[in-house]
Amino acid sequence: MTLLTLDPRTGKRVRSYPLHRPTQIESALVQSERAGARWAAEKITQRIRLIKAVGAELRRQGDHLGALITLEMGKPITESKAEVAKCAGCCDYYAHYGRKFLEPETPPGAPAGASVQFDPLGTVLAIMPWNFPLWQAFRAAIPAVLAGNTVLLKHASNVTGCALAIESLFTRAGAPRGVFQTLRVGSDAIAGLLADRRVHGVTLTGSTGAGKKVAAAAGEALKPCVFELGGSDPYLVFDDADLDLAAETCAQARLVNTGQSCVAAKRFIVQKSVLAEFEEKFVARMRARRQGDPTDPATELGPMAREDLRDELHRQVTRSVRAGARLLTGGQLPKGMGYYYPATVLTGVKPGMPAYDDELFGPAAAIISVRDEVLALKVANDSPFGLGSAVFTRSPARARRIVNGLQSGTVAVNEPVRSDVALPFGGVKESGYGRELGAWGARSFVNVKTVRWSH
Repeated sequence: MTLLTLDPRTGKRVRSYPLHRPTQIESALVQSERAGARWAAEKITQRIRLIKAVGAELRRQGDHLGALITLEMGKPITESKAEVAKCAGCCDYYAHYGRKFLEPETPPGAPAGASVQFDPLGTVLAIMPWNFPLWQAFRAAIPAVLAGNTVLLKHASNVTGCALAIESLFTRAGAPRGVFQTLRVGSDAIAGLLADRRVHGVTLTGSTGAGKKVAAAAGEALKPCVFELGGSDPYLVFDDADLDLAAETCAQARLVNTGQSCVAAKRFIVQKSVLAEFEEKFVARMRARRQGDPTDPATELGPMAREDLRDELHRQVTRSVRAGARLLTGGQLPKGMGYYYPATVLTGVKPGMPAYDDELFGPAAAIISVRDEVLALKVANDSPFGLGSAVFTRSPARARRIVNGLQSGTVAVNEPVRSDVALPFGGVKESGYGRELGAWGARSFVNVKTVRWSH
């Protein structure tokens, strides 16, 4: 069996890669275990030196890596290059602050002679998605490696070239053999890897369904987990909002990565008194995004990553229209090569429609009209997901009320939701648990060890 990559612009084959054989998987586990003992014993200055070198290698190969992301999953090239730069920034951040995050601490009120230290766990299995093929892997791997762990990457099959490029980056940066390895395996290998005593934790970014399966396997093996799963982020637009700002921000947040982001804006909950004006401004901005060849720097909206993803999005849109939603723009499958889908806006969205109940993973927006603030908050929380959310209002008091009531891991006020390397990132409910990035990411896979000295 092989892993196949396709060009989303054309649907044509890019390359196929043979799956790792059981003997190769065993070899990777042996190497990871051997490297783990040595890497855990390394001084943190050595780990920081590696992370700096990885960041430098990312910048050196920025154009090549950006082009590879675009080739394998169709991201517009300007966004692909920005993703590579964000990964380099992640390396810079942990190289600068990592020592502080992992220094032993004496908690307030602790007895004399007691302290807490943060020891590495061992090997972390990182199961990563295709939509941000470098960033998702780096935001998991860099803090794990900083803490003294080794990493095995199981990436999405349609970005296998990116997965191997990441391994090459670590090698070129001087990583000891076994510290970071890419496994060319399918999802059917995950349960066996988690059951193996040489794997000590798992981090997964992906769908809620995948997260539940991996959580069950990890629970059976008693392995710690960090999960960042699906999202159906609500953006709440109130009658006192700057509607030009709201419309522009909402369009930008809905179409980032051609709408294929767990933390992209998806549901737009708009107070009825400004609904018509918001719809006009929002639709104009959605239509204005230039769709085309993702290798063209002027392109803002590329193809979707896979044909099955586009087909599923179109089914969700079509079923929502049949159930009573109205199309304001888009919603038609284009002819020709590639997995393109137009910027689409649905309004009149209600419970029972896929656009209300499910995650729309592509460039389609759902507008939901509400009467007042109380109902807006109720609708926003009426979702199994809780990853990100945003509020648009000129009133600080109203913003505080809504922020405190929203059930999500991140809330943005008058700006889009986005991850920042210094801040914890993750969700609640079916959007997962645990946190990545910042100090929280550095301590996701450590043994928090209490040490007491007698007097």
